Amino acid sequence: MQEEQEIPMKFLAYAQNGTEGLAIETDNGFRGLLSTDKKYPGSLLDLLKQGGTALEDAGKTLAGGQPVDEDQVTYLPPVSDPEKIVCVGLNYHDHTAESGFAEQPDYPTLFGRFNSSLIGHGAPIMRPDCSDQLDYEGELVAIIGHEARDVSEAEALEYVAGYSIFNDGSIRDYQFKAPQWTPGKNFDDTGAFGPYFIPADALPDGCLGLKLKTVLNGKVVQEAMIDQMVFSVAQIVSICSQFMTLKPGDVIVTGTPSGVGLARKPQRWMKDGDVCEVEIDQLGKLSNPIKDRVPAKTTENA
Repeated sequence: MQEEQEIPMKFLAYAQNGTEGLAIETDNGFRGLLSTDKKYPGSLLDLLKQGGTALEDAGKTLAGGQPVDEDQVTYLPPVSDPEKIVCVGLNYHDHTAESGFAEQPDYPTLFGRFNSSLIGHGAPIMRPDCSDQLDYEGELVAIIGHEARDVSEAEALEYVAGYSIFNDGSIRDYQFKAPQWTPGKNFDDTGAFGPYFIPADALPDGCLGLKLKTVLNGKVVQEAMIDQMVFSVAQIVSICSQFMTLKPGDVIVTGTPSGVGLARKPQRWMKDGDVCEVEIDQLGKLSNPIKDRVPAKTTENA
């Protein structure tokens, strides 16, 4: 369980010249260590698996590392290789209504994402050549810190290590080809995740009271309070733990509010050259350009 301890406020997973690193925010900007350094404490996933005071200890070590210029490194997803990525659909009443559902489901609509779909802050969200229906979904992410099985709602937040931001890029025509949504939610390079990991102890319980906002090309297209979620972070963690064991580093993407491009008239799809930003109070701003994927060459046209 979480202990009363001071945990650094903001972790940054990054790569520099092809080498992964981890940094911590200090009074003098970010400082960190690359994985090739003898003092490197491990990835965020490594630290979550270690448990105990691993995050706090790593923060102290990283604070003594080298300065990290955010403009000169490649952002990585805070957890690049989670065992599970569980996403929640229809978790805001207004989004459920705009999606054409007459009633709000009384049980979370859950689906999975795969690691192959993840990208970090600043990386392009790729629009596939097989569809033009690329949509945005700004969402809060909860990251599990302790193994959880059959936990109650009252104790569920004790199993959450921290939070981040997600843009659940969705290919709508593929999403609705079948009753389950897996294809449209798992195109390569459509799940933007970051920019930081913020420990839960530094935030309000369940991130209640924080505002989520999605901005496309400078225009606000989604805006809601986290309190408006139908199923809270605590409820989602508890429910998921009823049917599977949540492990340290598992990622829960908690759902998007109304304003998606699918529901607009006319519909608004993201296209090459667009920039989509998702911002949540105290968590930062996740920003990604949109880029068309160049079709792979075949033997005939090579």
